[in-house]
Amino acid sequence: MTTVLAIDQGTSGTKALVVDPAASGDGGAGGAGVLALAEVPVTPDYLPGGGVEQDPAQLLASVLAAGRQAVEAAGRPVDAVALANQGETVLAWDRATGKPLSRAVSWQDARSQRQCDERADAAGWVARRTGLVLNPYFSAPKMTWLRENATREGVVTTTDTWLLHHLTGAYVTDAATASRSLLLDLDAVDWDPELVALFDLDPAGLPRIVACDEVAGTTAAFGAEVPVAGLVVDQQAALFGEGCLTAGTAKCTYGTGAFLLANTGEAAVRSGSGLTTSVAWRARGATPYCVDGQVYTAASAVRWLTELGLVGSAAELDEAAADDAAGVVCVPSFAGLAAPWWRSEATASFAGLTLASRREHLVLAVLQGVAAQVAEVTGLVAADLGGPLTRLRVDGGLTRSRTLMQAQADLSQVPVDVYPSPHATALGAAALARMALEPGLPAADAVPRWTPGRTYEPRWPRARAEEFLDRWRTAAGAALPRQDAPAGDGHG
Repeated sequence: MTTVLAIDQGTSGTKALVVDPAASGDGGAGGAGVLALAEVPVTPDYLPGGGVEQDPAQLLASVLAAGRQAVEAAGRPVDAVALANQGETVLAWDRATGKPLSRAVSWQDARSQRQCDERADAAGWVARRTGLVLNPYFSAPKMTWLRENATREGVVTTTDTWLLHHLTGAYVTDAATASRSLLLDLDAVDWDPELVALFDLDPAGLPRIVACDEVAGTTAAFGAEVPVAGLVVDQQAALFGEGCLTAGTAKCTYGTGAFLLANTGEAAVRSGSGLTTSVAWRARGATPYCVDGQVYTAASAVRWLTELGLVGSAAELDEAAADDAAGVVCVPSFAGLAAPWWRSEATASFAGLTLASRREHLVLAVLQGVAAQVAEVTGLVAADLGGPLTRLRVDGGLTRSRTLMQAQADLSQVPVDVYPSPHATALGAAALARMALEPGLPAADAVPRWTPGRTYEPRWPRARAEEFLDRWRTAAGAALPRQDAPAGDGHG
């Protein structure tokens, strides 16, 4: 079998795994065969006014360092390199030299709200064409913001295109990442000239769109020259890695934010619930889609707790949290509210505080607040799928918190199956790379087989969950700034 160096370039760090499914490894995901792991942190800069930026040089250096460390630790060469990326983080750069011409503007950055407001009359048309919501979260508004505020020189792309250019010299992005841009015709899976014009961008500057199981080029950055394939946006990589290959299967990843995706098959279902629809992946000539909802703050809310000294680290959450929040409710929208509100200006809040409220109540309230947002998305996904989810697969560092996972099962009212490895994104990218190099390998055989590390069954009765969610929705509504009347639905 193919040995793959799978690189997951994320918001707060870059992870690199050497994966050989035929070998024994410590990946903890059945036959995943993780032979080596290296992680290099990266540091986002949180700026006034909703800005979140990253140093492009640090991103590239982290990819090279993590990849080389993993290959060295594995003690063997690799046959291919796979890359999963942040998705909606963008930068301007010189295509001739590869030199950055701006900072990288993170997917969390909200400064392009004005660019969205100026195009609000086209919001309905944009949603129908792209499956997305006109919101600063996605790539195109940030690209326009960079053109207006940083530079008109060079090209503006998502970070994957820039990283791949440095690794291979290619100028590409994958179909799943492109579908997160607000520039892609979702049904045609191709750049849309009208959308590109709407955002005042140059169509000539857009990269070629490749399939996730396509070889995009070769690189010698990690040893001998090998193919680069398995290109995919991070959340869809985790969806693939967790084996959500059929319509109605769903996963939620708890990282900096929490991201719930459900496979809808080869139907690009437009959400009627305020969620978004994207390409899940393009492989073996097929293009399944997924509907998804985002929670902007999950681990970042826990980081806030640690920075205030309410917990020492994420590992102490279960010890620090109360058994009952004593009426305290938290809306942890520290970076705004995504689906279904789409209010980037929303701020976090606590309700129900009294003089009897203690540290442990606040800790539990934050965890329940994260779970409540995911539960809201779970219900909306069920509406779009035409039936409730029967189970929810979960991955990410916060799945180690028993308190959070039990709250998730209680509030979503579905069993929660914890993926037994913290590497779902990288393993999904590795599986797609193997499909590129092994043409006869079906997706079902490429994905590691696994059994849950732990399953959380709902303990709360449905009535209690609904009562809590009603109180939480009231708190969320009270935390939202007043908003003007909604804009029109036409294409301006």
